Amino acid sequence: MNQKELDAFFKHLDRTFFLEGENKRFAEFDGPLPIGFGQTISQPSLVLYMTGMLDLTSDSSVLEIGTGSGYQTAFLAHFGGRVYTVERIGALSEKAQRRLAFLGYNNIEYLVGDGSRGWKEHAPYDRIMVTAAARHLPKALADQLAPGGIMIIPAGAGLLQSLLRVEKAKSGELIEKTLLQVRFVDLVGDY
Repeated sequence: MNQKELDAFFKHLDRTFFLEGENKRFAEFDGPLPIGFGQTISQPSLVLYMTGMLDLTSDSSVLEIGTGSGYQTAFLAHFGGRVYTVERIGALSEKAQRRLAFLGYNNIEYLVGDGSRGWKEHAPYDRIMVTAAARHLPKALADQLAPGGIMIIPAGAGLLQSLLRVEKAKSGELIEKTLLQVRFVDLVGDY
């Protein structure tokens, strides 16, 4: 994936398709919007940025925590290999599944459950995308990241969090780099 391909897909993917009701008219607004159940669809420029920082390849095994509307999932499925996405709210997962199937993506598997636990059955993952803010890096997610893998995760408590790019060295050491300050809904789970 190069930036030119990512930009072209970003311009092509209609965010309206991932919204409902009166929120559709705000689809071009570069900010988060509510999708129900206290959750949001992320701001488009941030989805673009986070996807770029994940450095996906066509054979990447990707774990996504927080399917939400499926908007971010579409980027992962388009540029990655196999995508495993976990959403704790069943109704959101069902809507996202219908949307993404309509768009023709058949490289996605879905799980309704606690995303902070990851999805151990398919680990390790080359890439992990977390779309909710963790108070701290969940150990289960770090353990499920393959050596040489990359995780993008908002972390911290309060109104603003740090968006981290976490790389796992071949030795297993985690190398964290703060990318920017963000605001996400909280990651809910046992972690």
